[in-house]
Amino acid sequence: MTEAITPLTARPAWRALTEHHAAIRERHLRELFAEDPGRGESLAVEAVGLYLDYSKNRITDETLRLLLQLAEASGLRARIDAMFRGEKINITEGRGVLHVALRAPRGATILVDGENVVPGVHAVLDRMSAFVSRVRSGDWRGHTGKRIRNVVNIGIGGSDLGPVMAYEALRHFSDRSMTFRFVSNIDGTDFAEAVLDLDPAETLFIVSSKTFTTLETMTNARTAREWLLRGLRGDEKAVARHFVAVSTNAEKVAEFGIDTANMFEFWDWVGGRYSMDSAIGLSTMLAIGPDHFRALLDGFHQMDEHFRTAPFERNLPVLMGLLSIWYVNFFDAPTIAVLPYEQYLKRFPAYLQQLTMESNGKRVTLDGVEVDYQTSPIYWGEPGTNGQHSFYQLIHQGTRLIPCDFIAFHKSLNPMGRHHDLLLANVFAQSEALAFGRTPEEVRAEGTPDWLVPHRVFTGNRPSNTILAEQLTPEILGKLVALYEHCVYTQGVIWNINPFDQWGVELGKALAQRIIPELESEQEPALDHDGSTNALIRRHRKIGKRSKG
Repeated sequence: MTEAITPLTARPAWRALTEHHAAIRERHLRELFAEDPGRGESLAVEAVGLYLDYSKNRITDETLRLLLQLAEASGLRARIDAMFRGEKINITEGRGVLHVALRAPRGATILVDGENVVPGVHAVLDRMSAFVSRVRSGDWRGHTGKRIRNVVNIGIGGSDLGPVMAYEALRHFSDRSMTFRFVSNIDGTDFAEAVLDLDPAETLFIVSSKTFTTLETMTNARTAREWLLRGLRGDEKAVARHFVAVSTNAEKVAEFGIDTANMFEFWDWVGGRYSMDSAIGLSTMLAIGPDHFRALLDGFHQMDEHFRTAPFERNLPVLMGLLSIWYVNFFDAPTIAVLPYEQYLKRFPAYLQQLTMESNGKRVTLDGVEVDYQTSPIYWGEPGTNGQHSFYQLIHQGTRLIPCDFIAFHKSLNPMGRHHDLLLANVFAQSEALAFGRTPEEVRAEGTPDWLVPHRVFTGNRPSNTILAEQLTPEILGKLVALYEHCVYTQGVIWNINPFDQWGVELGKALAQRIIPELESEQEPALDHDGSTNALIRRHRKIGKRSKG
């Protein structure tokens, strides 16, 4: 049996890490820093404008050596190369995985089934840029001749989370004369609130659905169409001036009333959660303009090249991926907190939830064998300093080990007096407090009564990474997103799972399609679900229909 197909937990590198963990799991970060005062400089890597301090992790040089050995034994280098070559590494769907092609520079060559896809990517980007320039300049006008001042992006999953996160993250660079809204939830409240104060004559809808059949997206799109026509006296010709599509289904797009000249394409080798830098990013480009959007793509590409070429011991995504495996699989840490100290990144943790958990929330290997180890942790978080006044208590003094990623910037986009120094002081203080805590002796030395001492002790030894950049720009945002994309891939390779399918979302969708007519039927339907589901359907039919009446 070769190393490539040896079960993960049976590999020598994994067994060595298991033994190593047993030997060092009780060691405290206080001790590790006392032994090596220069640890803060030696366990840090700077690349492509990002600085990663990973010194406050419960690791030694031996830990790193063994984790890197695990990466080599798992064939990570070959798997990285396979992705960049366009091989069909999404084996359950028979597709390549080439989000890296979306940000490849003009003139690059990336082959899919023998065809260089880069010219096609740039052709779409050029069409997007031309359209965006017309809208932003006022050359593109609505059906009544009014200028477009409102943009509503309709999508779900990656077609929503990426654009809304990017818009919020880059709002500083956006056109403030325009309003941007995002609708994803099939709950009618989402749409109602999004358009409540908008003028249909000044509103452009972007409908993002590869097949143009996605239930939530098309339900909201049809509602948007009805809303528009009500506001514009029912003139069907208005649809073509107020709707554009991000799709590959020209027939359905035309049937909806959208001019297919205003349909922007993306490809099967782009997964939804990896698509924010494709035509799915049309709303982002409308907000920040083509030049800033291309800077975003350049940031992605710089991180791609770093991931592809840097040695693993200096490779930011590889190091972060390996450290997460260290905690998930050897310390049984169930979650990882992502804590951006930048208000513009308030939706970044939500974006990462889909990227990480839809990718690596898998229980079988590439060979279809059930794993005997944990895979994706739960990613979550909120911006600092808000989180410090809610859930940090659990991270500091709770019973669970929660590794943290702190993200911060040396310069504020909105400098105001002392604000930014106070913000950064909190970043550095939180990671210090998590690592070193406060001993009973230190608490007593402050004059604390003995009965109160246990309540004020911080055990410390809580690990964290700190990621620093100069300032949040479109380029830096691209680098941050790509950092986590490739961290996810590193994890997936080690766990020998497929990070690029998402069959887990399909069953609920299929059952919903079956239940919809059972809820809407005028006649009492014959139900053959389980007892609970049958009772819930009957209760809703009784109360829901009564409330409609």
